[in-house]
Amino acid sequence: MELYTPVLVLAALAALFAVGSVAMSAFVGPKRYNRAKLDSYECGIEPTPQPVGGGRFPVKYYITAMMFIVFDIEIIFLYPWAVHFDAMKFFGLVEMVIFIATVFVAYAYVWRRGGLDWD
Repeated sequence: MELYTPVLVLAALAALFAVGSVAMSAFVGPKRYNRAKLDSYECGIEPTPQPVGGGRFPVKYYITAMMFIVFDIEIIFLYPWAVHFDAMKFFGLVEMVIFIATVFVAYAYVWRRGGLDWD
């Protein structure tokens, strides 16, 4: 248990700092609310009224989210490959070409479906 003591102390200090920072900002920070600050922000576009139960999101939001996840995962797999490229030799190159080709097919699909059009 004594090996975990420094880790637990560090975790407790980090949690205390996080909670303390939020609490101090609530007590010390300015409290000048107005209509603009309480309104939702939509990238500079005037917010549109929403129905009470919420509304349906356009599919474009989900396609954008899927593209972000695909390219994020691609980068996660590219880092270890780039670090150990010399150790994997030709096998690593072939595997990465297959992986990038698969990602490119997903990119081409989204492109053809209009997921990159921001109208």
